[in-house]
Amino acid sequence: MQRKTAIITGAGAEDGIGFACARSLAEEGFHVHLVATSARILARAEELRAAGLSATGHLCDLTSRAAVAALRQETGPAAVLVNNAGMGSLAQPALQREFVELEEEDWDRGISVSLKTAFLATRIYLPDMLADGYGRVVNVASVTGPYVANRGETAYSAAKAGMVGMTHALALEAGPSGVTVNAVAPGWIDTGASTEEERRAAKATPCGRAGRPGEVAAAVARSP
Repeated sequence: MQRKTAIITGAGAEDGIGFACARSLAEEGFHVHLVATSARILARAEELRAAGLSATGHLCDLTSRAAVAALRQETGPAAVLVNNAGMGSLAQPALQREFVELEEEDWDRGISVSLKTAFLATRIYLPDMLADGYGRVVNVASVTGPYVANRGETAYSAAKAGMVGMTHALALEAGPSGVTVNAVAPGWIDTGASTEEERRAAKATPCGRAGRPGEVAAAVARSP
């Protein structure tokens, strides 16, 4: 049974990757459930509905298993899960701090926001996919961690590298049941969170610019 329902976490920013993924999947005919930690997610869902697309917004603390389980009760099973939540939010901006200045709670927060969120969402939604014999999990990782590093981003780098490792391992477990697990690893993407330094650095790439959220979303929406 192939459901036409998709869950997209971290979709609150109007110019972010998560919302771009939600729009792309909605345009493919999915009813999309947009999830974030702030009330702006309700405005994002309304934007999609105003465009004639099918969408619902949900407030959820994705670092809490109980909250994610309650979200599953609201949304029902899903065919597609896009784990985009991470890095930072309105409530908890991204942390950049040298390693020798990191406190244990800083480390825990970085891993929780950028890796535990993906674990919990997948752990809650995957059993339905396995029972259906069909599902798509797409993790939005990063080049930071698996491939490159930036000063002050130790926890974020570890979390995103961990996400890639989780993707590989889970793909082996879920694949025989008809569920694919993939990851995309964006580099510099031009969003509202981009700094001027990042935009300048992006000009040194072969295409001479940063990537666009819609370009990442196209890869996510067409993930096998």
